[in-house]
Amino acid sequence: MYAAFPPNRHVWWLAPISLGLLYAVMVVGRPSVRSCAGSGFVFGLAFFVPLLPWIGEYVGPVPWLALAAVMAAYTALFGAMAAVTMRLRFRPVWFAVSWVTVEAVRSAFPFGGFPWGRTAFSQVDGLYLPLTSVIGAPGVSGVIALSGAAAAALILTVIGQRARLRTATAALALAAVVVPLGAGAVLAATGSPLTSKTGETNVVAVQGNVPRLGLDFDTQRRAVLDNHVAETLRMAAQVTGGTRPQPDLVLWPENAADTPPTLYPDAAESIRAAVTAARAPIAFGTWIPNPGGDDAGTSNSTLLWGEHDGYADDAPSGRYDKHIVQPFGEYLPWRSFFRLFSSYADRAGDFKPGTGPAVLIASTRDGDVTMGVATCWEVAFDRAAQQSMREGAQFLFVPTNNATFGKTDMTYQQLAMSQVRAVETGRSVIVAATSGVSALVAPDGSLISSSEIFTPDILQTDLELRTGRTLAVRLGSWPQRVVVLVTAAAFLFALRRRISLDMFTGRRGPVTAEGE
Repeated sequence: MYAAFPPNRHVWWLAPISLGLLYAVMVVGRPSVRSCAGSGFVFGLAFFVPLLPWIGEYVGPVPWLALAAVMAAYTALFGAMAAVTMRLRFRPVWFAVSWVTVEAVRSAFPFGGFPWGRTAFSQVDGLYLPLTSVIGAPGVSGVIALSGAAAAALILTVIGQRARLRTATAALALAAVVVPLGAGAVLAATGSPLTSKTGETNVVAVQGNVPRLGLDFDTQRRAVLDNHVAETLRMAAQVTGGTRPQPDLVLWPENAADTPPTLYPDAAESIRAAVTAARAPIAFGTWIPNPGGDDAGTSNSTLLWGEHDGYADDAPSGRYDKHIVQPFGEYLPWRSFFRLFSSYADRAGDFKPGTGPAVLIASTRDGDVTMGVATCWEVAFDRAAQQSMREGAQFLFVPTNNATFGKTDMTYQQLAMSQVRAVETGRSVIVAATSGVSALVAPDGSLISSSEIFTPDILQTDLELRTGRTLAVRLGSWPQRVVVLVTAAAFLFALRRRISLDMFTGRRGPVTAEGE
């Protein structure tokens, strides 16, 4: 499963194979529920330990291994739940819905959840990816689990020769594998249904880079702002020299202006100079103290600074406050408890979640452009991008700062999430990162262009503006909620049926996954 994820390329098919192998482990030999939970735990460790080393890049291995173990506990929960629900008929189906349910639970609980490593995020090169526009990321995870389990069930039946293989059973198993791949190929050729192109706008993403690596990013704040101003002035000079087209909109990353222009007049003047030189609005990340004193915390904000008649406005014209803040980074839950385990605990911020619209409206030469905003951590959550689409976003802007995670796989894993969001919403996505990887993503999830990591860069394109809502956006979280309820009901029904059977027959002994 780990090998299916970026930065590994073109091995998306390992995801269904990995889940097919897990299914086989959970049914061959009629293992107990405890054994299936153990298999799930081992699967989780083998996946999350190599997936998440960026967590401990500068704070040591304890937080990394602790988080990997907690995530493995969720796959252990999956093992136990699937072992019980698979006593019902059509075991691959219950394997798949249990997988979706546990992914939903760990993406929501505790502290808002940790969606990193969802199966759907492995599919940026795969034929399952186009399905995201119809069934969303949870649906893609479920289809992959179903395909792998159905293929494994068919192979086990043929090899074991324990029962005559029914034609209908074989046909259903093959359909679970072939139909999703065929549907994905069709959607890849036709594009996202229910959305349409309405125009184009020329967009620039600026990656200014940071002076050095490490957790002391906050001490480099003015240097980072200066880097982004300098890159924007360089871009403006190229426009004046005729080597680059005039942009309609310029996008800087999260934390690009962490000397807030609302507090520091010199920072405001630097940003106004960049806007005037670019002759285009600039959206950028900063932080802003909330009214009410120190206890009110701060907001991780994206400001939009407009221009008129070739000159920057006197003040920002739009503001988005990040709705989903990151635990253990932007804030620390149970601070007095966790500071006992790490001296880095008190470096966590005190950011508060924002409210209100998830879009910013930029006034450009060709009219108003509505962009959705999902800042960094938010792109991992379905609801963030979907909210901005419901509010009329024509493309999605993902400002991010990955500098504190060094030269790790984290930035490529996050980029994959942005590619999935592009297909899910039927929109182009602009990823602007302080240190990389920045990227321009087409509505089909493909990369138009991307930067190298820890290098200054300027990415520019005529970006598609689109309207309409995909089926995945229209349905939102309801299909996932239904799956969770169905899984819970099936679990209780299977458990009750087994208990009733044992009481009737007087049997005692280990509870098995296969049952009778």
